[in-house]
Amino acid sequence: MSGVHQFVPMFHRRDAVGEHTRAVRDLLVARGVASRIYTELPDPETADETRPYRAYEADAAPGDVLVYQVATRSGVAGWLTTRSEPLVLNYHSITPPAYFAPWSNGITRLQVGAGLELADLAPRAALGIGVSAFDAEELRRAGCRTVRVIPVANLAGPPTAPDPGALARLADRHAGAGPWWLSVGRLAPNKAHQVTLAALFVARVTGSPGTRLTVVGSPTVPAYAEALRRYAGALGLADAVTFTSRLGPGELAAEYASADVLVMLSDHEGFGVPLLEAMGHGLPVVAYDAGAVAEVLDGAGVLLTEKGPRHVAHAVTALVADAGRRRALAEAGRRRLAGLGLDRAGDRLAAAVLAVRDGAPVPD
Repeated sequence: MSGVHQFVPMFHRRDAVGEHTRAVRDLLVARGVASRIYTELPDPETADETRPYRAYEADAAPGDVLVYQVATRSGVAGWLTTRSEPLVLNYHSITPPAYFAPWSNGITRLQVGAGLELADLAPRAALGIGVSAFDAEELRRAGCRTVRVIPVANLAGPPTAPDPGALARLADRHAGAGPWWLSVGRLAPNKAHQVTLAALFVARVTGSPGTRLTVVGSPTVPAYAEALRRYAGALGLADAVTFTSRLGPGELAAEYASADVLVMLSDHEGFGVPLLEAMGHGLPVVAYDAGAVAEVLDGAGVLLTEKGPRHVAHAVTALVADAGRRRALAEAGRRRLAGLGLDRAGDRLAAAVLAVRDGAPVPD
């Protein structure tokens, strides 16, 4: 029986690519399509859901379509170039290696390799799927001839309800404090958390001394994550900044529900899941105009074209102080979220890969 099978370097829980991969598999299986997930490296948390990618050689069936979730360098990519099955690239953006060069030679080399692999795979692909128009253009430049824009498939439906216990703990933590900023995203240099810390410092010394910040994200580059903590300490922010990671869905929802504003100053964003999560929880957004951010927000947030710490601090404190504007942006965010069509993304993606399997035109 032919199927649509996905390949990913490593399959993680609580990870944007991993949760998208799981959602795609479940959508296909619900349609009666055989679908398995193959990985290069097993994750102990998800090993019962995956098979080693080389095992596909024995599992292969006539008529299969292979979907590669592209985000980083992997031995899977070179192996896929040897396969004759139709290939679909589901592209989640490759962070340019220059961001990692000062911090990790190993990760820098991985990102260089990922770009070279994409350039090799793209001309061979029957279809490229970008999660944003920004990513779709990168696929075209890499050599994909047929490209569609389909958002991630795991964010449809109402937002996760905040965990009551987490809400209570955050209420105790926030009691008596001033405005509370939230930053969500892995601790990687392209996320520019250091600019958020600098802006927080400016806000606290120029009129809002009680302002606090929670940074939610797992360290991608340990040296960068440690430098952020040292920088917060050097700025006198050790008691004003909370770093946390590996939150469950309800705990993360509680962070969104308890904060006053999401601050996102990333230099490179292929999509920006935290933007959608914030909009879903009615949390206003201040974000830097990079990558797909303007495309995703589409006016439903404060979009910055520069991000000097003073400029960011002024924008965020002005928004937090303006209750009417915050309510208007929260409502605009909910409308934008509905307009993105996330509830149809899974169906569109399934239709696209099944069209490849059936030799039919790929729907727009």
